[in-house]
Amino acid sequence: MALNGKVMVTGGAGYIGSHAVLALCDAGYDVVVIDNLVTGFDWAVDPRATLVRANIEDDATVRATIRDHRVAAIMHFAGSVVVPESVSDPLKYYRNNTAATRALLESAVVEGVPHFIFSSTAATYGTPVKVPVVETDPTVPINPYGMSKLMTEAMLRDVAAAHPINYCALRYFNVAGADPQGRSGQSTIGATHLIKIAVEAATGKRDAVSVFGTDFDTPDGTGVRDYIHVSDLAAAHVSALELLIAEPAKSHTLNAGYNRGFSVNEVLDAVDRVTNLTIQRRYEGRRAGDPAALVADNSAILAALPWRPQRDDLDGIVKDALAWERKLAERG
Repeated sequence: MALNGKVMVTGGAGYIGSHAVLALCDAGYDVVVIDNLVTGFDWAVDPRATLVRANIEDDATVRATIRDHRVAAIMHFAGSVVVPESVSDPLKYYRNNTAATRALLESAVVEGVPHFIFSSTAATYGTPVKVPVVETDPTVPINPYGMSKLMTEAMLRDVAAAHPINYCALRYFNVAGADPQGRSGQSTIGATHLIKIAVEAATGKRDAVSVFGTDFDTPDGTGVRDYIHVSDLAAAHVSALELLIAEPAKSHTLNAGYNRGFSVNEVLDAVDRVTNLTIQRRYEGRRAGDPAALVADNSAILAALPWRPQRDDLDGIVKDALAWERKLAERG
């Protein structure tokens, strides 16, 4: 079933958003991006898409964009994503993630947009009661970042119950890697993602990688995470959109991960293998708001969507991230 209009991607100049734009354009969708370019880059937006520079709480611009481009679906990536920062500056996260999304949802309802895909997070689970976690497990966030996303999930449920809009909330685990064709990657200044930091160290941008916590209840004492390739995640968004179009009366909340975890030390071992270097590790205390392990039970997304992981190889994820980091170094 075809989409009767364009897809509006908020935060489409950012890391995950730019990959979603690539996946949508590759699949033949017409795309308009809204991004304030505070953390994103205009050059990261696929030239096949239209870029509108604006904040998502700018109701007039957002609603005019929806009308002018006949937007029939919204993929919402705009927001703040750094867990430790959310602990030190919670109001920023409730403004950028929760309040701004409320404004965006109101614009979607007023303009009659029927489909909404939301970038949620595994941080909604907090410290999971078991690993891997399933979508029905308790959601008790231990940091404001996770709570800001969980509050948005609650808004989506209520809005979908009251208005003719359906949604899919994808709870991401640890997103990593870069477009295998080298069209986009993680370009954020001061990124906090482990693989990004490690390939920065491999290319000389950092002198070491900090390992936060060595006394977790995990096999080697370092935190365990489920790392999903950003291009696989982008493909999951396209599949989710097609499900919403096909079943307009149903909404979904799905884990987006590989059902497999790696510790921080295992990830750094992979970077050492791929680069043939020994990345210096600086062991430090735990960060506020970090659970010991977060791994997705992905049986629900595999049952709901035709999506299947194509790049679930840790060394391959590192290779793509490294290739992008080297490309950034060439850009200067």
